[in-house]
Amino acid sequence: MSLDPASLPVVILCGGRGSRFQEETQFRPKPMIEIGERPILWHIMKTYHHYGFRRFILCLGYLGESIRQFFLSYRARVLNLTVALGSNDIQVHPTDGLPELNPESGWVVSLIDTGRDAMTGARVKRIEPWIDTEHFALTYGDGLTDMDLAQALERHGAHGRVGTVTGVRPPGRFGELLLSGDPAGDEAMPVTEFSEKPQTRVGSINGGFFFFKRDFLDYLSADSRCVLEKEPLERLAADGQLMAVRHDGFWQCMDTQRDRDYLESLWLEGRALWRVWE
Repeated sequence: MSLDPASLPVVILCGGRGSRFQEETQFRPKPMIEIGERPILWHIMKTYHHYGFRRFILCLGYLGESIRQFFLSYRARVLNLTVALGSNDIQVHPTDGLPELNPESGWVVSLIDTGRDAMTGARVKRIEPWIDTEHFALTYGDGLTDMDLAQALERHGAHGRVGTVTGVRPPGRFGELLLSGDPAGDEAMPVTEFSEKPQTRVGSINGGFFFFKRDFLDYLSADSRCVLEKEPLERLAADGQLMAVRHDGFWQCMDTQRDRDYLESLWLEGRALWRVWE
């Protein structure tokens, strides 16, 4: 089945507390921490946009008002303006030749409050009314990649199962995916077991870029304690409905100040491999 990226909503989890990054997240949610003077959330959305995605559903929670304000004032942030303070008249100036100042044409962003303390699965379940397509994409608000997301979507549509997850191979503190099939192949592979943060085994890990059929919402609960990476994905894998696509290129999450400093250095040095857009 061929799927059009422009028609699919991209659900981005933006509501967590970022407890391992408290030096920054006590003031703002982790997706709003900047890399190169733009929030990491913006970088994630720019990557999806490059591959043809236009619709975004942001699951807000902890300090979600800062994300809401960022998008409500987005045009004022990125356009050249003259403001007459007496009358509040605003003149918008051309920004030809300055692509970084142009608003992201065509983006449609839904800002949905999914609760201050809800876990990841509950947040996704709570935005169910806004998912109006048979398939949707899902990711976290703190991970960057140079993966061809349009190609990953094609592989998701081709295998016909309910879910697809990206398999990557960074440090072992993340959730492991046990895969069957040729580990060097380019096609999607069945996930035989989904294990979040295993203690001893080493293998492909959850890269956090998902595609699902809408049927996956039935695996979730709106109960605040529902954790996406636990029972829902474990059961999906046990049912034989979760596939993985391998990505051996760039992938990095931002869990700590050290991670943020590393990503910032890549951006400033012109080595930001996730910057697939012009």
